[in-house]
Amino acid sequence: MHDSLSNDLQDLKAAALATQAAAPAPAQRGWDAVLDRDAILATQAAWQDARTAYEHTEGALAPIFPDLDFSIDARYDDFLAELPQGDPNSFDDMGVTGLHGAERVIYSESIPEKVVTFEASLQGYTPAAFPATAEQAASFKTLLLGKIVRDADQFLSGWSNSQNINLSEAFQGLVSLMNEQREKVNKAATGEEESRYSQRTMVDLRDNLAGTKKIYAIFQPYLRSRTNPGDPTLDGPTVDTAIEAALAKLDALYAQVEGDAIPTPPATWSSEAPSAADLDSDFGRLYSGIQAAVSSNDPDSVVVNMNRAASVMGFEQFAP
Repeated sequence: MHDSLSNDLQDLKAAALATQAAAPAPAQRGWDAVLDRDAILATQAAWQDARTAYEHTEGALAPIFPDLDFSIDARYDDFLAELPQGDPNSFDDMGVTGLHGAERVIYSESIPEKVVTFEASLQGYTPAAFPATAEQAASFKTLLLGKIVRDADQFLSGWSNSQNINLSEAFQGLVSLMNEQREKVNKAATGEEESRYSQRTMVDLRDNLAGTKKIYAIFQPYLRSRTNPGDPTLDGPTVDTAIEAALAKLDALYAQVEGDAIPTPPATWSSEAPSAADLDSDFGRLYSGIQAAVSSNDPDSVVVNMNRAASVMGFEQFAP
């Protein structure tokens, strides 16, 4: 697990450096959507690589490094909850930072209307925008993107130097991340979703699942060695088979969705009481599938069975 996550963190640092290197910094002006088009596209592509690398590690590492996780992965509204006066400078390394802080800048000219509407209701809101001056462009490149590079480096060095890895926390983090899939799809209807500026939250979901599957595979041999034929809920091989089935079902569900974005929710969507017609939409089917996959009340769900695995391996269970 140490080697596997180290590789992802090396990818994160490399992508963060590539994002910083690609970001335009004109000497006499701010960003221009036409003149800087190629550089902006390269910045977006490198940012997407950084996002994927982080999502692969999030489940296992967020509980172990919570402050770094907040700095590099918190959403705009999460930061504003701690900044009642807002963050008037979107380009420096203070206030709103991290991957979503950078995403908000580099995708500012294509943010969906529902996202703007949601964020405009937040106390301390500042509209997203490209750097308007040479000073802002330089600040974004060196300060905000530099902070992401430093955070990535701290993740890598902290993980590399870890002597006593808390496996129980790491496994709970995987269960928590699977449980969080529900929140990510719930918030899509209100413009609060995770990668909401770039409209690639569906990629986040897939990357979370891929990262979880990779780290779970490292626990599998030990889990399968813990047999209890008299109680299938505590028999390692039986629980492992159930987890594999649940992960495969979630994988198939995500594969049914085309593109990077979560399907657009119906205009009449209500997560409290969705209608039968709305549940039959592309969004509704994704929503229902995720709800079932992570339900703490469904004996076949991935969350229930990963919590059973935690008990089998002597770890604490995740409490939804």
